[in-house]
Amino acid sequence: MEEEPQEEFLYCNGAATQLLKLGSLDCWLKDETNTSSNVLFLIIPGNPGIVYYYKLFMQVLHRTLIRKYPVWAISHAGHCIPPEGMEMMEESSLSLSHKEKSNKSIGRVLFMKQRKCQNINPEDIFGLNGQIEHKLAFLRKNVPKDTKIVLIGHSIGCHMILEMMKQEPGLQVLKAILLFPTIERMAESPQGKLMTPVLCNLRYLIYMTIYFLSFLPESVKASLVRWALQGLQLDEATVTASLNLFSVSCAANAMYMGSQEMMQVVQRDDSTIKLFLHKLIFYYGSNDHWCPVSYYEDMKRSFPEGTILLCQKGIRHAFVLDANVEMAQMIIEWLRTDLAKL
Repeated sequence: MEEEPQEEFLYCNGAATQLLKLGSLDCWLKDETNTSSNVLFLIIPGNPGIVYYYKLFMQVLHRTLIRKYPVWAISHAGHCIPPEGMEMMEESSLSLSHKEKSNKSIGRVLFMKQRKCQNINPEDIFGLNGQIEHKLAFLRKNVPKDTKIVLIGHSIGCHMILEMMKQEPGLQVLKAILLFPTIERMAESPQGKLMTPVLCNLRYLIYMTIYFLSFLPESVKASLVRWALQGLQLDEATVTASLNLFSVSCAANAMYMGSQEMMQVVQRDDSTIKLFLHKLIFYYGSNDHWCPVSYYEDMKRSFPEGTILLCQKGIRHAFVLDANVEMAQMIIEWLRTDLAKL
């Protein structure tokens, strides 16, 4: 029986944020002389940034680590439905009039997202830059500065990790694992060419569809998820995670961030990669339509001394759907030497 993670909801930079936590920092904070376990594994998800997609991955990782180190996952701001009594945005963070606050229509839900892709506001918590600051704010407030961190990024989470390391070089990053990294030319990728018009111009039509689907009973929504992902041996955590996408707010936040990804994630940040190359492990898919093999080959040419790997197991970009065990076991192998030195 796998250990169940502790689930927490909190406001981070004013936005509802979900945490899944296996293990606690208390085990070594209580004893200042014990530094052997002073390591936190933190998962930065892809998009949508719903932590329940990573539940099984976390459990396998934590068990394989013999539960020696805490393994946490943090959602993206506004990508998970907050519990009853908790709003998507903390009241003090809203700069809306009383009339706007009392408006419960779909127009209010979409208030923060009705922008063109090119209109980038660095203080926008739901935008790509805001999500990066959201993760840094979480670390500053919840993790002691001397904690060694293993950052595990998936898809756009890899871009976020590179930016986090660039913006906060004092982070005690032991290693950063970048899985299926969307860190360049997103709109030029095969999937990007398909999704850019949808995310930048047509997403408002999708919001309306989701709005009507949101009234369906939970059991019907779960059946729709199972039908959409038929052919996979779905665990209940995946179904639970997918139910968040029937919320207009969560889906809109995810698609809004996705529209900014297409516009902002263009040029690979070689200077940051070079600076932290010894701490980075890149893992590319062999059939990944978000970061094709040509991107892997370019990385190998630019950084021949780096740890840049190409998947030989046929694992899909969305590895959390069916390859959690394989992915967790590989990560432990990559980190074995680093962990042994602690």
